[in-house]
Order: sequence, then C-alpha cells, then structure tokens
Amino acid sequence: MEVHTKSVGDVSVVEVSGDVDGSTSSVLQEHVLALAQPGCKLIVDLSNVGFMSSAGLRVMLLLYRQITGNKGKVVLVGLSESIQDTMSATGFLKYFTTAPTFDAGLAGLQ
Repeated sequence: MEVHTKSVGDVSVVEVSGDVDGSTSSVLQEHVLALAQPGCKLIVDLSNVGFMSSAGLRVMLLLYRQITGNKGKVVLVGLSESIQDTMSATGFLKYFTTAPTFDAGLAGLQ
C-alpha cells in the first residue's frame, strides 16, 4: 500500500493505493490522523484501493471521530463497489460523505 498527501487550496488530499489491511492500516492511520486538524477539509481518495479489511474500517472510524470532533469535514472518493458494500453493511457508510470522483468530492467540501 502507498499513501500520498497533497493540498488543493485549503483541502488536504490523501491518495491511497493498494490494499488496506492489518499490515498496512497503521501507515494509513498515521497519514490521515496527522491531517485531522481543527476545521480541516479532507478528501481520502480510495480509487486505487481494491480491498479494505476491518483494520482499514477501524482507521476510517477513527478518522471520522477525530475530524468531526474538531469540526472538520471529510469526503471519501472513489469507493469500489465491494468497499462501498462492506461499509454499507457495517453501518460505516452513514457516517461519511462520499463522492464518485475527486472533482465531485472537492465540490462537496466547498
């Protein structure tokens, strides 16, 4: 798994590639929680993630709690059908704003 971060205006973007599982979730957690500052706007681009285990879902929940606790906003973009189905079945999807593309996610934060 690879994680890259960048800024687009006042929005922080985390681009994730590869599988998010027990052996890689700590790397993702380190990157996303570092960006979860008060009032932040964050896009997590999961377009290149094919699989997310329960460890990855746990990171997403931690991120949600951190950002909403700091009055920030987060949008998940590019969820694969299988990840979206898993997040829906576990109830995680109701916590997040999602968008099919990066541009749609960026528009949702403005």
